Amino acid sequence: MGAAPIHAWGRSLLEGQCAAADLHQPIAPPRRRLRATMEEYHRHCDEVGFNVDEAHNIVKECIDGVLGGEDYNQNNINQWTASIVEQSLTHLVKLGKAYKYIVTCAVVQRSAYGFHTASSCFWDTTSDGTCTVRWENRTMNCIVNVFAIAIVL
Repeated sequence: MGAAPIHAWGRSLLEGQCAAADLHQPIAPPRRRLRATMEEYHRHCDEVGFNVDEAHNIVKECIDGVLGGEDYNQNNINQWTASIVEQSLTHLVKLGKAYKYIVTCAVVQRSAYGFHTASSCFWDTTSDGTCTVRWENRTMNCIVNVFAIAIVL
């Protein structure tokens, strides 16, 4: 993946769209079709609540696929973090659950100073959820947060 597609993906994310297989196409269909699609997802979702283990496994596989075997390199951070959030979001959406997802990623060089992060949400704890995945190797730390907000139809 070159620098241009990632930049284009970042721009589309800021415009409220997500990257899919084609970085220039929004993941969601047009507005009038979105409601029917979410209703279909909702009908096929027999679980109540956010499955943290499922999300954790998806994100961990994405991190391993992008950072596994790599050493920290400042020049690659933008590409790595964009790839991790893009892949994680794509796989989560493919589950077909009635959720809106927010995925964040931070990759930092390992140091004696450590790395601390925090987040907070105000939501319905019976249906919404969060998952934090911590990954590290000898040269870097990675923290990915997934926030899942249930779509109530």
